[in-house]
Amino acid sequence: MEYLALLKDIFLGGNRYMYIVNGLAFSIGTTMLAALIGVLLGIFIALMELSHFYPLKHKKGWEKFNPISSLAFAYVDLIRGTPAVVQLMILANLIFVGALRDTPILVIAGLSFGINSGAYVAEIIRAGIEGLDKGQMEAARALGMPYGIAMKEAVKKILPALVSEFITLLKETSIVGFIGGVDLLRSANIITSQTYRGVEPLLAVGLIYLILTAVFTKFMRGIEKGLKVSD
Repeated sequence: MEYLALLKDIFLGGNRYMYIVNGLAFSIGTTMLAALIGVLLGIFIALMELSHFYPLKHKKGWEKFNPISSLAFAYVDLIRGTPAVVQLMILANLIFVGALRDTPILVIAGLSFGINSGAYVAEIIRAGIEGLDKGQMEAARALGMPYGIAMKEAVKKILPALVSEFITLLKETSIVGFIGGVDLLRSANIITSQTYRGVEPLLAVGLIYLILTAVFTKFMRGIEKGLKVSD
């Protein structure tokens, strides 16, 4: 009973639970914005990577030079080769300054994580498309099937990897405290600073992350199952 009273004081005293509520809203909002940007950007970059544009194919030594594909791969290598926190700090402290300094932190964070996620999503989509059986694609075209239906197999291969990427994205938002954002993890730190109890707030936040990832995973598995049933 004493411990229950302690928990009540930690989270309900001074309405400290609102830090977690607001942090949860911030984390979900950032993740949703980043996921949207990441998917749209990832599709665009993947299409660039798979493009067949060879403007110098008639010049010896430059036959396989594809500037569009090269630019896309350079973006992917740059983003995947640098820490997300560095990208976040650059965007917040070098890009969103001056006239842009009043941009909401959620927007800055969502854009930063979206740009980061786009590189990984692009590789997931590219690998899924390149992994398609060429015989299946040719048969689908021969039968006059729409290209979207032929690509359904690629979506099945891509979906599990995308689920993992979005779960990673959700947990990655925990570094937004570096630019002043109050996400779930930051909210736990605030409660700890006020109550001098470090374990309970972290356990509460960890449980929330676990619930969120479980719900998201179940939702995506439902979609994946629906795709299989519709075959």
